[in-house]
Amino acid sequence: MDILTPWLRSYLPALSVTDEQLAEDLTLRGIAVEGTFAIANGTRYEMDITTNRVDAMNHYGVAREAAAIYNVPLAPLPATAPLAADKPGDSFPVTIEARDLCGRFTARIVRGVNVKPASGLIAEYFAALGQKPISGPVDVTNFGWLSMGQPTHVFDLDTLEGGIIVRRAKPGEKLRLLDGTEKTLVAEDLVVADEKKALGLAGVMGGWDSRVTETTKNILVEAAWFDPAAIRASSRRHGLHTDASHRFERGADFAAAPLANNLVTRLVVEQAGGEVIGEMTDIIIPALAAKTADRPTIALRVSEVQRHLGTTADGLGISESIVAQYLTALGCTLTQTAAGEYAVKLPSWRLDLEREIDLIEEIARVYGYNKFANTLPTFIGTVIELPHAEQEHTIRTTLRGLGFSEAISSTFCSAEEATLFTTASAVAIGNPLSAEAGMLRPALTPGMATMIANNLHRDVSTVRLFEMGTVFNGSTAEVIEHTGLSLGLTGSAIANSLYRAEDALFYELKGALEALLAKFTGAVTFDTNELPAWIALGRGARVLFNGQPIAVFGELSATEQQRRKLRQTVALAEVNAAVLLAAPLRQPVSREISRFQAVERDFSFLFPDTVRWADIDSSLRALKIPELQSIGPVEIFRDPKGKAVAAGTYSLLVRVVFQSTERTLADEDLTGNSSRIIAALTALGGVQRA
Repeated sequence: MDILTPWLRSYLPALSVTDEQLAEDLTLRGIAVEGTFAIANGTRYEMDITTNRVDAMNHYGVAREAAAIYNVPLAPLPATAPLAADKPGDSFPVTIEARDLCGRFTARIVRGVNVKPASGLIAEYFAALGQKPISGPVDVTNFGWLSMGQPTHVFDLDTLEGGIIVRRAKPGEKLRLLDGTEKTLVAEDLVVADEKKALGLAGVMGGWDSRVTETTKNILVEAAWFDPAAIRASSRRHGLHTDASHRFERGADFAAAPLANNLVTRLVVEQAGGEVIGEMTDIIIPALAAKTADRPTIALRVSEVQRHLGTTADGLGISESIVAQYLTALGCTLTQTAAGEYAVKLPSWRLDLEREIDLIEEIARVYGYNKFANTLPTFIGTVIELPHAEQEHTIRTTLRGLGFSEAISSTFCSAEEATLFTTASAVAIGNPLSAEAGMLRPALTPGMATMIANNLHRDVSTVRLFEMGTVFNGSTAEVIEHTGLSLGLTGSAIANSLYRAEDALFYELKGALEALLAKFTGAVTFDTNELPAWIALGRGARVLFNGQPIAVFGELSATEQQRRKLRQTVALAEVNAAVLLAAPLRQPVSREISRFQAVERDFSFLFPDTVRWADIDSSLRALKIPELQSIGPVEIFRDPKGKAVAAGTYSLLVRVVFQSTERTLADEDLTGNSSRIIAALTALGGVQRA
């Protein structure tokens, strides 16, 4: 937003620093001036105000910051509006039905106005800001929020039918807005209405039918406080982002409504004439006031301020008088409760202040971070490595060595993906950014699938990614966090004699998991039980570590690939990394290399499809042949036509390596060991091929 220094200085008559110095000092205090531009009587600042500082998104708020920095008085805003002493009247009737969404509503009548273009300071300031003039009363409302940050609205009083009612919209209710568009409202929308119709979308935009025009003679001035979440939801639901919604959805000042109403009413009379009739209506909902303007006090200890902030550059430190000076200038009210201790009443416009440490941070900010001595905190002891640091390092280095790149995905996912990718309970977010990010992720695979898809949609056809991060289960009452691991790959898998080309991606992922789990002490087995719905039928498996499920992996189902518009096979794995982090790593053991010749022997067998490699491997190792150094599959063959190999069976070539550390193996050693191997394979249901 833009700020004019002549406007700022009208609230700071004693301010003597130059505009350049003011810009620098504000920036150092977190009220950033991104650019300065010369104007006729001063400077226009281009500001970058963070979203938590809505109180500084106006001239008076920035002036308050400058007053605190330089310890100069801040001129008050006009507290009252001129009343027509000879024309008293009743205050305008207002009813708040949506008492959970509207905490305060003020209204005041001005009769006999003559609508014309704004003049004087309003016209001058608007020209410097590049603000488009509309009409006197409307320009006054814009001047009001630019001045003090509180949005207001003016209605043509003669278009209203009965009193004001602040209520939820009726489902399907139509409302034509000031921009000329017609919106169909839902029950979650908050509207300002009269007794017959909706007049405007509360906190977002006024309505067309009650707008002020050149023919308007009587005006109703409104200023209110609306629930930030409700305004944010309506603004996004209807695709409207206005100056009013920008402020209301970040938390407006609950106490500012009557002050803003008075300011706008006074300026309406100055710009358009007329008379103020009756007292101002001011309806307050105590429950919402207690959450904003009437929040409990915060206990502040000067000793804690000094402990946290340490030594200042001048060596004097932060004194008790400085603490009181800065907090009072920022709008806090301090009541001393003991020596060096205060109960701090928070200003209604600073909803970002909640704890003692927030007040300490404010003191440091206004004092100036650049005015503290450069000191390092004291440290006693040594660096202690986390108990699972070595396991975490092993996981990352192993996967990188296998060609995977580490990635980071969003912590959120949709309810649909949360249900699809895991059976664990997912935690819903109270105020989600969108329906696609309404849940804390219960697994990493939704984010991994999205990252793979993003790469493919950008013509990156070969992808190998892994992510290790926190996943969330439980409920909003109790969120359980643990570490998860996900792998994802697609494209350029290499086939060999053990499997077909279309199976290469699956087996590459299986091999990566085996290589990873081999780093940890424990037995690894596979089965196909209880696979989730996202895995294609017959294209996935479950991994068991010491007999307990630790991972599932497989190819993404055709339904999911179509939904994500993927044109090539994608394989994913979800691993419970918390189990690995708690498991001991295998310790490398060295042994002397044998000086004697190794001998290879191949065994070709037909096996039923029910016999798996794990059965074969464990059966041969159970023989406990001292000279048996390695066992491995060399070639596997199936005949879809059932001619060379019968249907329901497969041909497997098993290669073993014999080697002794003590002597050269004789023919009788090899023959005896080979016979034992043949017997073991036959016992599994295998038939030796000639």
